[in-house]
Amino acid sequence: MAFSPDRYSPHALAALRIVTAALFICHGLVKLFGFPEGVPPGPQPLASMLGAAAILEVGGGLLVLLGLFTRPVAFILSGQMAFAYFIAHAPKAFYPLLNGGESAILFCFVFLYIAAAGPGAFSLDRKR
Repeated sequence: MAFSPDRYSPHALAALRIVTAALFICHGLVKLFGFPEGVPPGPQPLASMLGAAAILEVGGGLLVLLGLFTRPVAFILSGQMAFAYFIAHAPKAFYPLLNGGESAILFCFVFLYIAAAGPGAFSLDRKR
């Protein structure tokens, strides 16, 4: 029996989806609850742009983590990250290393890939 990398593609995609979503949720938890303490920007009012972003990050991140409604949610989160980059980071400087926007760009394109590729293995979407 020959080794076939394609056999493990759904599992690798699931790992990418789960780890990305877990890291994304952390960004929302900082804005919603100030957890972990001392990490900027800290708790934000819900009726603000950062509060709305926090709700998307925690709620959308949980859905992507579980693999539920993965494609549409990942597409929305990809757009959120593109918006965040151009609103919060790009005005500071042209280069992402100077404006702090590397993670926004990376989240944007990983979520865009997940929206196109689907949830992979271990998802509730596959059970539905």
